[in-house]
Amino acid sequence: MKTKLLILTAVLLTGVVLSACGPSTIVVEPQPYQRTITVTGSGEVTLTPDIAYISIGVETQDASALVATTENNTKAQAIITAIQGFDVADKDILTTNFNIYPQQHYDDNGNITGVTYVVDNTVYVTIRDLATIGDLLDAAVTAGANNINSIQFDVADRSEALSQARLAAVADAQKQAEELTTASGARLGEVQTISYYDTSAPMNVEYAKNAVMMDGASVPVQAGSLQITTTVSIVYELR
Repeated sequence: MKTKLLILTAVLLTGVVLSACGPSTIVVEPQPYQRTITVTGSGEVTLTPDIAYISIGVETQDASALVATTENNTKAQAIITAIQGFDVADKDILTTNFNIYPQQHYDDNGNITGVTYVVDNTVYVTIRDLATIGDLLDAAVTAGANNINSIQFDVADRSEALSQARLAAVADAQKQAEELTTASGARLGEVQTISYYDTSAPMNVEYAKNAVMMDGASVPVQAGSLQITTTVSIVYELR
């Protein structure tokens, strides 16, 4: 009888231990529904460009790689000297490409008839005095430049303009939110989230060597204007 009682007690204790180790139920209280409104505002600032970037290059060709390279080096140096004549600092003249490659020539039967060596040399120029662009381009072409890519106009320091565009975008978004909540009879609560992005791009102006005026006057180049735009999305709580 005593043995049975001990066994029964052991079984009961085991059951208690297993119950303590078993899975527990976690009750998650449902969160109250939060009413929100999402609005998108934009702000734009117009700037006058104060800096320009131009790629100016020279290409030479000859049956001799040495001759083509020598001619190219001479013209490239003449171009750089001409650019420096407009008070462009050395740090604003950067060589971005120097390439030598053979160009094979074929007859009607596909046979190689000769090889011409092509040499390219391109410098990337930062111009801080926009009034000199026309004369600078003419001087570069006169010195031997035959490959001028489009001009990019930009603003050297955009920090203040970006701040103005962002403030205008937030004000635009808040105005929309206030108008919508007032019209619907709701009240505007705290800001929940804010996201934004800025957009702006340098202005491109096409330029070709044959654009140089025949009467010796410089090429007319207009910088125009540059727009910086900020778009902001704001989520407000509704009360």
